[in-house]
Amino acid sequence: MSTEICGKIRVMLVDDHASFRRPLAFMLEREPDLSVVAQAGSLAEAREVLGDAASKVDVVVVDLDLPDGSGVDFISYLRSAVPRAMALILTAFGERERFARAIEAGAAGVMHKSTRPEDIIETIRRLYTGEQILSQQEIMEALRLVSREREKNREVQLAINKLTPREREVLQALAEGFSSDKEIAERLYVGAGTIHAHIASILSKLEVQSRLQALVFAVRHGIVEIS
Repeated sequence: MSTEICGKIRVMLVDDHASFRRPLAFMLEREPDLSVVAQAGSLAEAREVLGDAASKVDVVVVDLDLPDGSGVDFISYLRSAVPRAMALILTAFGERERFARAIEAGAAGVMHKSTRPEDIIETIRRLYTGEQILSQQEIMEALRLVSREREKNREVQLAINKLTPREREVLQALAEGFSSDKEIAERLYVGAGTIHAHIASILSKLEVQSRLQALVFAVRHGIVEIS
């Protein structure tokens, strides 16, 4: 890669916490071979800023948690807009699933925000020179994790699709606080025996053991509305 700013590695920072982003920018600017050419505090701002600085960016340091979206979304956008630019995830959280999605999207490295600044700086340099930061094992594990997550989501969606409109109404009644078959039956103008049958069918389709588990599942996946 070639640079245009006195041979410096050009860095873009995307993090909504200015109290972290600005000190990091200050430390990077103190390095003779680094230059912070752009900063953004949100996904929308990052896309806009990148549009103006696309030809001037070598490495982008991205937080996963942005106020209007995920850093993973920006990495996907970056890979399309500036394929040569390297993306380094720098986050305060440690969920493997999120890291895996970031790696699948094209992140070249993942680091915790508690990492020493000198290590972050060194990693930026290594990425710029084309060094592979993530081991092949880490990459393959991330891809397997994302694949398993997608399969689980597919199974969840299949289970949701099996629910009938009436069964969804029963779940909504549970969400509204109607707990007994009689209460739900009166709410939906049907017999208590019918509600009992619906509950049994719901538990079977969602592969859960209780009404509470069914309700938690329904809330988690947006099947019901909670006021």
